[in-house]
Amino acid sequence: MVDPRFYEHLGSPTANEICAALGLTVSAASGDVRLKSVAPLGRAGEADVTFSEGRQKDRTPDARAGLCFVSPGEGGAALAHCIVETNFPRAFFSAAASLIVRPRKLPTTSAAIDETAVIGPGVTLGHGVVIGPGAAIGASTEIGPNTVIGSGVQIGRGCRIGSGAVIGFALIGDGVTILSGAVIGETGFGVAATQKGPELVPHFGRVIIQDGASIGALTTVDRGLFDDTIIGERSHIDNHGQIAHNVRVGAHVVMAAYAGISGSVTIGDGALLGGRVGIADHVTIGAGARLGAGSGVTRDVPAGESHGGYPAKPLRAWLRETAWVARESQTRKSRDN
Repeated sequence: MVDPRFYEHLGSPTANEICAALGLTVSAASGDVRLKSVAPLGRAGEADVTFSEGRQKDRTPDARAGLCFVSPGEGGAALAHCIVETNFPRAFFSAAASLIVRPRKLPTTSAAIDETAVIGPGVTLGHGVVIGPGAAIGASTEIGPNTVIGSGVQIGRGCRIGSGAVIGFALIGDGVTILSGAVIGETGFGVAATQKGPELVPHFGRVIIQDGASIGALTTVDRGLFDDTIIGERSHIDNHGQIAHNVRVGAHVVMAAYAGISGSVTIGDGALLGGRVGIADHVTIGAGARLGAGSGVTRDVPAGESHGGYPAKPLRAWLRETAWVARESQTRKSRDN
């Protein structure tokens, strides 16, 4: 179920009504079921729309979606009241979802600070701050000029938000620092293939930033597709970082500048990431792991290990290979001379 503070319900069409609106033919159906929300395949109930692209392992045995878009030939294996086979399941899921739920937008005609926003005692607001409906700002928080706080956003006590930050779809704990120009809660970079070419996929998750964490200037933290993107307590992300959708960062993690973390990465407690580290999607970085500056990580890193290089590997192996290449190049240069 999506968070109603950030998303509004548009109606409860039946699966048949959705399919008719999208010009689709149902492969297997109990099409009178009414759809009210969206969910990932593994947790979709009978009131949810979902999709599958050959990842049936993600489905729990008791999950039974109301409407599921699947790849051709997968319909017999899918578990749903209404099944639609298509070459573009993710794209049609996106189209169906837009008929049921949509992100709440900031009003464009109301006051800069909405009358339903809750502002705690001792809050300091800079010039040009915008605060949306249903947002709440905890006591003694400072918000810099021209910052935008979206509808429903919850910010804890004693936080410091720099100028020009944009925060939406987020729950933020106490004592959090977000520096100037950071963007929290924008849609993640999900792309679906369609007959007309690639199109962006809407996201329905949130960002959660726990107590004492900090987000650097011009860093972006995307909200999840369905689940939350989480920054653990007292974790610190330097400037110009990119945290993609569904990333889970543990507690006491430190990332130097220009870190690029792809979707659905998990980073364990106490991990240390040097500058310009890049991590491929769905990789797990164990607790206490260390990644050298400029590392390109394409595989899981066990807890407590140090990796470096591109592609990243255990640090000793990478240093040996680097030293060998240097010696070999010098040897060949001497021969050529």
